[in-house]
Amino acid sequence: MAIDEISVADLHALGPDVTLIDVREDDEWAAGRVPHAQHVVLATVPGRLDLFSGDPTYVICKAGGRSYRACEFAAGEGHRVVNVAGGMLAWADAGFDIATDDTEDTHG
Repeated sequence: MAIDEISVADLHALGPDVTLIDVREDDEWAAGRVPHAQHVVLATVPGRLDLFSGDPTYVICKAGGRSYRACEFAAGEGHRVVNVAGGMLAWADAGFDIATDDTEDTHG
């Protein structure tokens, strides 16, 4: 199954009104995330597909592997999903805003 991908630059250009799911673990999420992302740990994706309601839903992780697996599962269940290539590593490298538990909007 082919999964569409988007670069972090193109995702950033879309703005905060897209549905973005972060499938990393709790500690990774707490350390830094895209400010408008929703958190769904990869292992819980099957029970949280209701959050994959965007058209499409963008999915991010640390580097792109876990988000790709989440996309494969969600696509198999009929959801339109797009993997974020390079994940949070690429997002941080690009210098885009990162929210943490200490502050909701910091610069990476």
